[in-house]
Amino acid sequence: MFTRRQFLVGSLAFGGLTASGYGKAKSLPQSLFSDLYGPLIPDPHKRLDLPKGFKYQVISSLGDMMSDGLQVPDRADGMGCFSLADGKLALVRNHELHPDHIEKQPATIQAHKTKLAYDTFNDGVALPGGTSTLVFDTKSKTVTSSFMSISGTVRNCAGGITPWNSWLTCEESVATPGTPYKQYHGYIFEVPADATSMVEAVPLKAMGRFNHEAACVDPQTGIVYLTEDRGDSLFYRFVPNTYGKLQDGGVLQALRIKDTPKFDSRNWTAANMPVGQWLEADWVTLDTPDSPEDDLRKRGYELGATLFARGEGIHWAENELYFCCTNGGNKQLGQIMRFAPGRNNATDRIQLFLESEDKNLFNFGDNLTVCPNGHLLVCEDQYTEVVDNHLRGVTPNGDAYTVAKLHTQTELAGACFSPDGSILFVNLYSPAETLAIYGPWAQS
Repeated sequence: MFTRRQFLVGSLAFGGLTASGYGKAKSLPQSLFSDLYGPLIPDPHKRLDLPKGFKYQVISSLGDMMSDGLQVPDRADGMGCFSLADGKLALVRNHELHPDHIEKQPATIQAHKTKLAYDTFNDGVALPGGTSTLVFDTKSKTVTSSFMSISGTVRNCAGGITPWNSWLTCEESVATPGTPYKQYHGYIFEVPADATSMVEAVPLKAMGRFNHEAACVDPQTGIVYLTEDRGDSLFYRFVPNTYGKLQDGGVLQALRIKDTPKFDSRNWTAANMPVGQWLEADWVTLDTPDSPEDDLRKRGYELGATLFARGEGIHWAENELYFCCTNGGNKQLGQIMRFAPGRNNATDRIQLFLESEDKNLFNFGDNLTVCPNGHLLVCEDQYTEVVDNHLRGVTPNGDAYTVAKLHTQTELAGACFSPDGSILFVNLYSPAETLAIYGPWAQS
């Protein structure tokens, strides 16, 4: 799994604030960090403005014919990048589709029937949600094969890569059986990165049934951390019975601020959680994770779990993780949380790393990753007014700056780097496109 040690250089992640200024993040706005890569250059194709020295390549688009005879579906969202042999990469890409979208999908998707699908319409056609996999050759800079890798799921929003080279794709849905659904939804499904064709979509029910958003794995322990896209969401962890074998089951828990039950981190009406302050945390265990009533967050809160404002993208960054809360903060423009799991009997801790007060600097952060230079890279997901979404960089001190600006009225999603850090892959949500962006990503 690709992590960026630079993001934690000098960090005393488990013993207090850091030597290099981490943990001193301020609420935005602050003095504007000068744009690291320089001003954006207008894109003559009206797709994506980038700084000088950067260029993008469209490697996949809605309706393209794939190697399996199916066409690329719409609504490309979360995505993971994995190394294969001979300089090739696997990009496993979510498609956030529900049954109402079927008539607007390419013809081959509208007619697709397979026994590997998790759920189908009455005529046997697979529900359109799922994942597609692109095999990208870094030498020729071409897609050498592509295929649907799971099918029949609903609203595959984000997910996360695992140290054992699979993609965890998450359903942002709690649909129940009844037209047009035959199955319960709200689960995580696992997709092997080295799959060469579609795999059976098997729900990992012990990981909870809720409005899943994203996941990341602690490579040391195999614990999976999970976000939930709800205004009264919790932050979860799944402690597996067997490292790397999530299908063996485990324990689902929700984070609680230690000695402060029912803590509200959202800061909507009161500044309960100051920026930069570490708070000690523990966990409450949730029974009946396969929650037929969609009440995990309510039961967890009654046990003292902490509330978060629409947990979204999450990324592991060498001994700690970061996750976005899309509409957190007093102005509801977004927060980034930083979580450090305890090591050697130390206590888990959580920190509000960033809280935006200016939509021109940071607005509705969603998917995020870590750049080769050690900065966070965040995809904005703002649909509350005329869409003006960006890729935002965030320095270790919590200063935000612009990396790219999207022209089309949609969002950027699924940002992930090639293992060597030379290529950023990112999706345009709808009409679906996947871009490879080349440039001096290591510049700091």
